[in-house]
Amino acid sequence: MSTPPKNLLPVAGIRALRQVLAPAKLNLFLHINARRADGYHELQSVFTLIDWCDILHFDLSDTPQISRIDLTSTLPQEDLVIKAARLLQEASHTTLGATISIEKHIPAQAGMGGGSSDAASTLLALNQLWGLHWPIKKLLPLGLQLGADVPFFLLGRNAFVQGIGEQLTPIVVPKAHFLVLKPKAGLDTKSIFSDPLLQRATKTVTITDFAEAVLDFGRNDLQPVAKKLCPEMNRAMDWIKSLGLMPKMTGSGSAVFASVDPTFVLPKAPEDWQMRICSNLEIHPLNEWISLDD
Repeated sequence: MSTPPKNLLPVAGIRALRQVLAPAKLNLFLHINARRADGYHELQSVFTLIDWCDILHFDLSDTPQISRIDLTSTLPQEDLVIKAARLLQEASHTTLGATISIEKHIPAQAGMGGGSSDAASTLLALNQLWGLHWPIKKLLPLGLQLGADVPFFLLGRNAFVQGIGEQLTPIVVPKAHFLVLKPKAGLDTKSIFSDPLLQRATKTVTITDFAEAVLDFGRNDLQPVAKKLCPEMNRAMDWIKSLGLMPKMTGSGSAVFASVDPTFVLPKAPEDWQMRICSNLEIHPLNEWISLDD
């Protein structure tokens, strides 16, 4: 089972931050309730943090330069980490900069929120490194500019999610373990949400409805379209079913997951699949940096 390493390890005072974690998330269900006139979709979901994490390292620069070092896979030049850093730099009018090194572990196009989580952890870390100490309410508008999932990671609690992803109600999700599998192929969010076959009229539910079933509640309304667009996801789901488990798609990516017993032994899977046994987290690993005070 993956266990996050120790985090929040400042080096030489405030000159650097090492082992800054950015956890992934799972959508325990995802219902699409309507399509708005502006093209965005009204949805309901429960997001839970899991211990599959990217790891970021921050070195302070006395000049405004923002740079990134890719320690594992090569990321797009203008990824959400760079955008988050520049957005906070501009909003705060700081003259400081940073070099950000990234160990990427969360799969891309998986529906696990890796890019959004990296952006949130960047905002939280630079808020400390640059000595801003803004409360979360000042960071949240920046997060929403970066993407609908970023505010969830900034708040750092499992949440019942509504609207276009910006309405967050913290909830308690019981401790659970999941087999999480990402096939080689990924999925593009825009392709799924623009597909004419997507069902967009699921009846709204309440937190109480979810609490009555939790891990067995609801479905992912994106799954039928995703299976059509990504045949390899069908193969992944069939493989999980062969283990006697009930798989479900997370988010709008190709990763699938299933609840497992704590004693579940991870079987061998095709080499081009990324797979882990994960536990959900009660709070974000950077929780001590999340201030709700003015």
